Amino acid sequence: MAQLYFYYSTMNAGKSTHLLQSSYNYRERGLATLLFTAKIDDRFAKGKVSSRLGIDADALLFDDKSDIFEQVKRQMNSGNVACILIDEAQFLTTSQVRQLTDIVDELKVPVLAYGIRTDFLGETFVGSAALLAWADKLVELKTICHCGKKANFVMRCDEHGNAVKGGKQIEVGGNERYESLCRRHFKALVWH
Repeated sequence: MAQLYFYYSTMNAGKSTHLLQSSYNYRERGLATLLFTAKIDDRFAKGKVSSRLGIDADALLFDDKSDIFEQVKRQMNSGNVACILIDEAQFLTTSQVRQLTDIVDELKVPVLAYGIRTDFLGETFVGSAALLAWADKLVELKTICHCGKKANFVMRCDEHGNAVKGGKQIEVGGNERYESLCRRHFKALVWH
């Protein structure tokens, strides 16, 4: 039975690595997967899901205008698709998350979405909020703060390593711009 999964975490918890491993497991058994990643995230090669471990795979790009349901439906007309995997799912729109539920319910294909739950101010991303509300299964992937406690927030840093306390919600970056923190350290650096 197909289900919608939301794997969420802060940065550096291995979301893309887990996605690539899941895709590999399907493909190793002769089952085709379809990968999507956000067009806005251009830190690595366009049209690739890339892990910090150095592995990657080709992916279709989505932006806020993409009709993911129709893309999957077209792909299924030209061949069997056993699983859909979405990287950077926090950048999905509410409508696109509804489309993911349609892929599961109407096309009977499981969807594994991977993303960050909250932004650098502790606010939930639109795509993540919809996934938290509508996913059949929620799975938290964990990483740790510099103090050793579970990190569940992401702090945006300026060029000097100081916490950024305002600005636009979406600003793509990696370890040079963001740090995963526990709530106590996030509150001390961002909310105070």
